[in-house]
Amino acid sequence: MNKPNEKITNTGLEPMVYIVGAGPGDPDLITVKGLTILQTADVVIYTDSLVNDELIARAKPEAEVIKSAGLALDEMVEMMVERVRAGKSVARVHTGDPAVYGAILEQMVLMKKAEVAFTIVPGVSSVFAAAAALQAELTVPELTQTLILTRAEGRTPVPDREQLKELASHHCTLALYLSATLTKKVVRELVEAGWSEQTPVAVVQRASWPDQKIVRTTLEHLDKDMAANGIRSHAMILAGWALDPMLHESSEHRSKLYDKTFTHRFRKGVTNG
Repeated sequence: MNKPNEKITNTGLEPMVYIVGAGPGDPDLITVKGLTILQTADVVIYTDSLVNDELIARAKPEAEVIKSAGLALDEMVEMMVERVRAGKSVARVHTGDPAVYGAILEQMVLMKKAEVAFTIVPGVSSVFAAAAALQAELTVPELTQTLILTRAEGRTPVPDREQLKELASHHCTLALYLSATLTKKVVRELVEAGWSEQTPVAVVQRASWPDQKIVRTTLEHLDKDMAANGIRSHAMILAGWALDPMLHESSEHRSKLYDKTFTHRFRKGVTNG
């Protein structure tokens, strides 16, 4: 019972579940729509191990606020269903963007079975907060035009066709979620896929939070530098030549978009000479 065209009015929210992406950490990186829902909802259920409490403090004073880190799936969904059936609006607040490692599918399946309406409000993923912190463009013309979002295989299995070695064979930019404790495996699989040990790698821990930490390294030194900096959680690993800091000193990689010789719908290019 997804309802993409929900109404936000002066009198409040329609009774339903609003799955809201909170962004990576900085409370100002939630969308305007997400913040409006948070400030208007009767009930706020949030991932307290990941979502900034400063953001949740913006909920209306009379809102019921529930922490979800200690809840099992059935408990959490039962709470949301009960509140909606009682005529209340529920903001289910997830870190980052709910669509990426957000575990929202299992929630939606149960809400559909309960015939409870829901909608999704996207958020800023940690991969983009990390890129911003690094001042990096992840798709650089004539260097790489592809970004793969994935994770190294740990306790959660990865399909055979999505093993890191297979994905790395494309030699494009990789963004690795949930892989901070698996750096030895990451290095091994990327080297086996033909990556140079000198490939630039950047790690951003707690991107956009006040205690954000950035480590720039190479594939060869990734595991050692992660250990030296005590990074074993809440970290985004970005790998590939788009992360080379020397790109900021180069004018080699330029897009066609702003090339004065390139004609497109809004501009007629000029001929050199």
